[in-house]
Amino acid sequence: MGGAAMTEELRVDVRSLHAALDRARESRGLSWRQLAKEVGVSASTMSRMANNLKPDVTSFAAMTTWLRMPAEDFYVGGPAQPESEEPDLVATLAPLLRARKDLTDKDVEYLEEVIGAAARRFQAESASRGE
Repeated sequence: MGGAAMTEELRVDVRSLHAALDRARESRGLSWRQLAKEVGVSASTMSRMANNLKPDVTSFAAMTTWLRMPAEDFYVGGPAQPESEEPDLVATLAPLLRARKDLTDKDVEYLEEVIGAAARRFQAESASRGE
């Protein structure tokens, strides 16, 4: 049938996604209910995540889109990069950038792009040296 790709299910790092949402929520002064409305998911989806329950695919996509972060940043297992690479760097820095009052949304978007591009370059150089 489909081969090994079908058996390796990508799992969502719910704790990491919830933490990124929490930091963005706090930086904007929103309640969880307000955040859910802004993201476009139900408040109960947010509460389930607080209990480490995975959101459905549509909610997951809405959250990563709202955070303006690649979905891959929140994958565990499968073909994702090692933890010390790009996803953690961008996932860690993005909420800190968003919390700054002196940066506009466009500034944050630009910085996330630059940081992500630099991290991908470092990863590619590292892979070409010692794979």
